[in-house]
Amino acid sequence: MNKRNTQQRRHSIINLLNAQGEVSVEELSLRFETSEVTIRKDLATLEKSGLLLRRYGGAVAVPDEVIQSFSSKIAPNKLSIAKAAAQLINDHNRIIIDSGSTTAGLIAQLNNKRGLLVMTNSLLLANAIQELENEPTLLMTGGTWDPHSESFQGQIAEQVLRSYNFDQLFIGADGIDLARGTTTFNELTGLSKVMAEVSREVVVMLESEKIGRRIPNLELPWSNISVFVSDDRLPQQAVNSIEQHGVKVILAPYVDSITQA
Repeated sequence: MNKRNTQQRRHSIINLLNAQGEVSVEELSLRFETSEVTIRKDLATLEKSGLLLRRYGGAVAVPDEVIQSFSSKIAPNKLSIAKAAAQLINDHNRIIIDSGSTTAGLIAQLNNKRGLLVMTNSLLLANAIQELENEPTLLMTGGTWDPHSESFQGQIAEQVLRSYNFDQLFIGADGIDLARGTTTFNELTGLSKVMAEVSREVVVMLESEKIGRRIPNLELPWSNISVFVSDDRLPQQAVNSIEQHGVKVILAPYVDSITQA
């Protein structure tokens, strides 16, 4: 069975579970005319995504008080920045989403986009993307696993990226040097540079509190950056400085946990 049918079946399982509160493997196997082994795999995948709880012989709905979507694990201010950045994405765009907690906030914003092709070097992001209902085409860089950044890096990943052209790169940073560009604690900056090289537009996403942090490794110079998305606590002096490098600045409303609550 192809991926589309698998996704449709899993969405139907969730709809049925929400309606009934409980389903059995036997019931689902008969309803979808597939094996119980396949249904158990479906339930295991859906449980891993936090969409149900498996029980002997079937599954039950997740209680409302413990439902946690992918985006709910991301800080509210990062989600606000992600929502602003997502406005730059058009239907049918070919985009790269780099690993990181701020860029991860984009995933929930992609469901209303059509015909996307998404490349990522993050297993976490890839798993979330493949669960989207609009089923964007998903590509992964492959390469060498870097436990520090929890992403794939290295020459193989770079070679894969150079095989494509992209409309946009969405990338975070550990800090900003207002004179030079984005900075990072990670010494592996080669892949970020290649991501920027193969993308028509480079969008950096970063919270205002990280501005001016003294971090040794320059990741992307301002000449490689098209748009900088932050929150509206970014000082005007910093906005002016960034814009002087020819970079467009977009400021999202600052949202903290207290405000959200």
